[in-house]
Amino acid sequence: MAAWRKKGLVFDTARHGVGGWMRHSALTPTPYRIDGERIRVYAGFRDGDGVSRIGYVDVRADDPATIVRVSAEPALDVGRGGCFDDNGMILGDVVDAPGGLHLFYVGFQHVARAKFLAFTGLAISTDGGEHFRRVQETPILDRAPGRSTIGAVHSAIHEGGRWRLWYAVGDDWEIIGGKPFPRYHIRYAETDDLRAMPHEDQVCLLPRGSEYRIGRPRVYRLGGGYVMYFTRGNLSGEYFPGMACSDDGIRWERRDDALGLALSASGWDSRTICYPALIRQRDKLLMFYNGNDMGVDGFGVAEALASHLDGGADARG
Repeated sequence: MAAWRKKGLVFDTARHGVGGWMRHSALTPTPYRIDGERIRVYAGFRDGDGVSRIGYVDVRADDPATIVRVSAEPALDVGRGGCFDDNGMILGDVVDAPGGLHLFYVGFQHVARAKFLAFTGLAISTDGGEHFRRVQETPILDRAPGRSTIGAVHSAIHEGGRWRLWYAVGDDWEIIGGKPFPRYHIRYAETDDLRAMPHEDQVCLLPRGSEYRIGRPRVYRLGGGYVMYFTRGNLSGEYFPGMACSDDGIRWERRDDALGLALSASGWDSRTICYPALIRQRDKLLMFYNGNDMGVDGFGVAEALASHLDGGADARG
């Protein structure tokens, strides 16, 4: 079990944000190592209308509670009107692979008869992650049987010339208190070509008990296997991370009790913790995550000794 030590709210968007496009929130914070001194945390920042754009916050690698730089403009702006990402986006994953830095993101679109649609786009940076350009204006993971409303890639590993992808899929809605909330679960696929996603995939994790959604899978190598952090929601309103382990990245065993992270007694993460993402920093693991109301205040960080995870996690660094 990892023993996480919280370092607090690192990026307070209302206080540290730059410009009207970064008014509040820092959705699904995703760390990426720039160099030995800086970690870049990509996130979706919302404007006054709640529309999110992808930007970043650079923090010191040896002191991740210290902000070094904030992107002055979006690294990726909303899509053209009528496209799948014309009403904002959140981070999926950032992976350095042949051709440049690959940004997987989830684009949102409003439609008349559903709360929203959310599908996966791909953009690539050739300037070190300052700006990203879409490879196409349509999703790389689009509608298909079983994912009529949501197809959201949140983990991508490129190895041996192939892409391994873990994503959330949604097909309907749970009505709670008269309001619709998306139902989704986690699936897996692999491909040689991101522009030709396979139709066949495999179920990794389904909701259990009172849960109606389980998603935002973040997958890391763990010794000879894998560890996944995810976020789960239940009918009583709880929204909290879980954890699972796997030998092959496809068949998973849930180990939620090994998470080692709890709500704070008060403050920005006292009601909700969600969307954890890890990165190794020397002998430690850093976890960037959101708190109450899905990250409305910004993002925080916690740290643990890397050895606390069995076998030592090969968290991306």
